Amino acid sequence: MTSAAVEILGLGLGILGWVGVILACGLPMWQVSAFIDVNIVVAQTIWEGLWMNCVVQSTGQMQCKVYDSILALPAERQAGRALTVIVSLLGLVALMVTVVGAQCTNCIRPGKMKSRIVIAGGAIYILCGVLVLIPLCWFANIVISDFYDPTVPSSQKREMGAALYIGWAATALLLFGGCLICCCSCSQHDDTSFPVKYSAPRRPTSNGEYDKKNYV
Repeated sequence: MTSAAVEILGLGLGILGWVGVILACGLPMWQVSAFIDVNIVVAQTIWEGLWMNCVVQSTGQMQCKVYDSILALPAERQAGRALTVIVSLLGLVALMVTVVGAQCTNCIRPGKMKSRIVIAGGAIYILCGVLVLIPLCWFANIVISDFYDPTVPSSQKREMGAALYIGWAATALLLFGGCLICCCSCSQHDDTSFPVKYSAPRRPTSNGEYDKKNYV
């Protein structure tokens, strides 16, 4: 029972991480304008994401524009698009695989195959966490490098947006949930082992001999 509860907990964390990746993928706040030097007071804030950039006016009005060309985008944005979409699809696959092999479902007969399917689902969740970590760290490295680069104008310096932090939180949930699923499945006992059979004790008959039916 405890093993099943831990497995459900890992599945729940994996689902939350998967939803977090989808949310981070769609948000335009991967990079935001930095308020430094002469830019302390500005009339607008710039958000840059994987799919669009937005300009937020001081009045609260926001205008967003989708990128015109995919090939004209920097390498980190192209890689971020590809990996986040792949992770979104793999997360759905991991969910279906884990549900099929979970202890709380009867899709497959309990046994080694059921445990292996659950382990495969947990491994896919871990793979999702590793894949989505690549564009997040790539973006963060570029933002930090440009921020401290004296050759970059102050107006072009950026800071890390909320989407990066959401992505890192989603990565932690995916990795932790996948590890819980795998560890829980590895600790399960094989339910397909043959049960122990007991034979009836041999009792002597009235003539002092053992009953022949006990030898069957």
